Amino acid sequence: MAPRHDDDVPADQADATDDGRLRGASAVKLHLTLAAGLTLCIGAFIIEVGRALGGNSLSWAYVFEWPIFAVFAVYMWWNLLHDPDGGRSRRRSAEPVGDAATTTDDPAAVGAGSAPAPTVDDPELAAWQAYLRTMEADERRQAREDGVG
Repeated sequence: MAPRHDDDVPADQADATDDGRLRGASAVKLHLTLAAGLTLCIGAFIIEVGRALGGNSLSWAYVFEWPIFAVFAVYMWWNLLHDPDGGRSRRRSAEPVGDAATTTDDPAAVGAGSAPAPTVDDPELAAWQAYLRTMEADERRQAREDGVG
């Protein structure tokens, strides 16, 4: 395997290792965010238990809600820690249908200057793909008119 150079890696993936785990400053920020979120959830849980035991019946809902938020925070922390780019770098490919070539999600690969659209046996899918190509062409045209790109 060739050595990895920092200039070969996009900035948002610079702290990710080959196994996909987040490392370095980005991981520390993520851990601190989790710690702050869990502290908030635990504090709110304690406050709501006190209020519920004091007679506020609505607080019983929050007694159960804050631990659910904490579990969700841990779930999101785990996913972000192990997939730091949120799946943005992955290219989803479809298996060829009939004579169709492999397609990707990359919007830059669709439209003017790209290969012709693959033939598809499903007319609804072909219509959807044609619609998407039209929308992307309109977005590019609008961006040119606005002077963005």
